[in-house]
Amino acid sequence: MSRFSKDFIFGTATSSYQIEGAHDKDGRTPSIWDMFCDIPGKVEKMENGDVACDHYHLYEKDIEVLKTLGVDSYRFSIAWPRIFPAKGQYNPAGMDFYKKIIARLTEEGIKPSVTLYHWDLPMWAHELGGWTNRESVQWFIEYAEKCFEELGDSVHMWITHNEPWCAGFLGYHQGVHAPGHSNMEEALKAVHHILLSHGEAVTLLKEKFGSNTPIGITLNLSPIYPASSSVNDKLAANNADGYSNRWFLDPVLKGSYPADMMNLFSKYVHDYSFIQDGDLEKISTECDFFGINYYARGLVEFSSPSDFLYKYAHSDYPKTGMGWDISPDEFKDLIRRLRKEYTNLPIFITENGAAFPDTVSEDNRVHDFERQQYVESHISAVADLNDEGMNIAGYYLWSLLDNFEWSFGYDKRFGITYVNFETQERILKDSGRRYAEIIEERNVQHAGELSKSN
Repeated sequence: MSRFSKDFIFGTATSSYQIEGAHDKDGRTPSIWDMFCDIPGKVEKMENGDVACDHYHLYEKDIEVLKTLGVDSYRFSIAWPRIFPAKGQYNPAGMDFYKKIIARLTEEGIKPSVTLYHWDLPMWAHELGGWTNRESVQWFIEYAEKCFEELGDSVHMWITHNEPWCAGFLGYHQGVHAPGHSNMEEALKAVHHILLSHGEAVTLLKEKFGSNTPIGITLNLSPIYPASSSVNDKLAANNADGYSNRWFLDPVLKGSYPADMMNLFSKYVHDYSFIQDGDLEKISTECDFFGINYYARGLVEFSSPSDFLYKYAHSDYPKTGMGWDISPDEFKDLIRRLRKEYTNLPIFITENGAAFPDTVSEDNRVHDFERQQYVESHISAVADLNDEGMNIAGYYLWSLLDNFEWSFGYDKRFGITYVNFETQERILKDSGRRYAEIIEERNVQHAGELSKSN
């Protein structure tokens, strides 16, 4: 059918470090990403988020873009170093920025969806061991409590953490994200404490605040397929799925870590005592919804020299500008699997989108037909899944703006709004116009495709 009910939430998403800039304004202190960007070779062209989209000063302009799109909701994250620039030191000026954004969104009838942690750990916390230190759970709860207290009922939906896989494994195991460590034992401790802080935050909101505001977590999930039907490739796919998906799904939704992966990881982790009694019960505290960021499937083959016996295989699928497979059908497989094996909670697609090398045309337009097709195909998949009764409650397109794309600097553009980073001009791309059309008609199939030149 491809139609959406009036209750379905259409939105867009951003994150604090990627768009805000104002890295030293109103009391904000550095985060691990400020530090990471200063390390030669870590970020493309040694670019950073010091200015980014200057959303800190231009948020009114960006809310105008949200109005043009007609979104029901806007998902953004709070910068922890703005709220607690030092250990135990609350900064009201930092919170005021988010109060202003929420007030403006509310005036415009746009529901604020707030992510507490999108990777910008304060440097003071990192210097005390970061997420590898179990005390990080308490630091996070102190921060979350202040956000709940100050923003409270004006928030439509809370997300505790965005993509613990990236914060934990890319940051502490692969070393390609901040803080840039390459230690599997550190990575597993970091992930465990991130997940534990999630459970504690859910409990805090529900029990101390007695809040009915929905709260959940967002995991980035990638359905994994073997490159062939061989036993070896199937083993590779099992291990890749464990590393990418089950290590996060199982504790959050089943209250356990997958034993096969514990065995595999124990070559690098000699002591699991950081998992204490009661932790898994806390991590699996029931949420109100489950958030999923989906971009692409994974295709893997057996590789005996690699740590976990797999490597990514060649795929003949069409690719985004990130080199990721465009795979909306596999997205459907993922959701069906989650429904069968894991959860009945309402699902929000909290991120979905694509980077492509955009250019501004002579008529000051951005004709990003490939992104438009990507978005349409994935929104169509959501509609098909809801026709099957899969209960997807909303879809947030990543991203509202071209922004600082982590280790890729400003080289990769995911926005449906083009940003000229020298002038801070915003240009709504054709994909953004098409998204506005879909939202207005609540229908992806018959909304009338934009031509490349209209």
